[in-house]
Amino acid sequence: MALISYLTTIRLDSGARRFLAEDLKAAGIERPLIITDRGIVAAGLLEQVLKDGGVDQKAPVFDGTPANPTEEAAFEALLVYRAEKCDGMIALGGGSAMDLAKAVAVLAAHDGNLADFAVIHGGMAKITAKTAPVLAIPTTAGTGSEVGRGAIISFKDGRKLGLLSPFLIPKRAICDPELTLGLPPILTAATGMDAISHCIECFISPVDNPVAAAIAIDGLERAMLALPQVVENPKDLPARREMMIAAMEGALAFQKGLGAVHALSHPLGGYRELRLHHGTLNAILLPPVLRFNEAVGGNSTYPRLKRAVGIGPKDDLAAFMADFSKKLGLPNRLKEIGVPESLLETISKAAMLDHTHATNARPATEADYLAMLHEVY
Repeated sequence: MALISYLTTIRLDSGARRFLAEDLKAAGIERPLIITDRGIVAAGLLEQVLKDGGVDQKAPVFDGTPANPTEEAAFEALLVYRAEKCDGMIALGGGSAMDLAKAVAVLAAHDGNLADFAVIHGGMAKITAKTAPVLAIPTTAGTGSEVGRGAIISFKDGRKLGLLSPFLIPKRAICDPELTLGLPPILTAATGMDAISHCIECFISPVDNPVAAAIAIDGLERAMLALPQVVENPKDLPARREMMIAAMEGALAFQKGLGAVHALSHPLGGYRELRLHHGTLNAILLPPVLRFNEAVGGNSTYPRLKRAVGIGPKDDLAAFMADFSKKLGLPNRLKEIGVPESLLETISKAAMLDHTHATNARPATEADYLAMLHEVY
């Protein structure tokens, strides 16, 4: 079993869930609130994790996590947390459960509105070491939130904002690939493309962090090989493990920052009535962003990216990634997933305000963002 300490401590192996009780103790959590969703409960994963991990089956549970975590859900979970006198959380599920747990962790220890802690409102300085501890157990291989310092939350006013702080990194992460075996192929593909977009955007970010860059490129190489394998054969446990590593590495590389893919996908995901999957959005938006950024990355980062995905130096990286995503069964156009064309100008404006805009490889204007959206509409 790999026992990794980089930003946090990660257990990575089949059966790692059996160390849950030990990791709760190490994280200083005596009475956890379990943050998950009804699908996880219905699939029997919650019962399995608690039983195998030696944790009380009667532990309090909040299973109302939405597909995109919301401000309202955070306050609903906070009420349960306080009523049950909890002192930390177990986040079991995909990125939504983990991000929701992080939001509750902030609210449990700080006064104020949740939006006050968004990075664009200076929230990083307001999130302190008092933040409640979180132990993360991912059941997908995509967001990497189990090792990430951020949480993306949809607010009542339609904005989708990021909370960002080193105090949001889960105290422990249990990465057990067996927990991802039941993920359907289309969700495997979408979450996997989320991990790939993280690795690519972090690698080409202009922030100078050679360690994070090396982690990102390793994650990309692993995902490009493993993702088609797990989409074709969901029970391929070694490939599932590779995807879990890739997702984790994509988030470990967040120290370099993301870019235009996320600057666009965050506000798009904020439209609750559209119910857009974050990984699917990233898959659609990645090609136009790659074309836009090649003007600054063509002589440095792009040759390395092309080697990592397995194409030649003169091949079109953006076209290759669009084809790769399509072969996984994902859509290539925003209109295919129900995005109205009338929304594009609003999204291009919102992208300028997203915290990931600042670390895109090439400075982008509102007009640039609009052009990227039209390219894949």
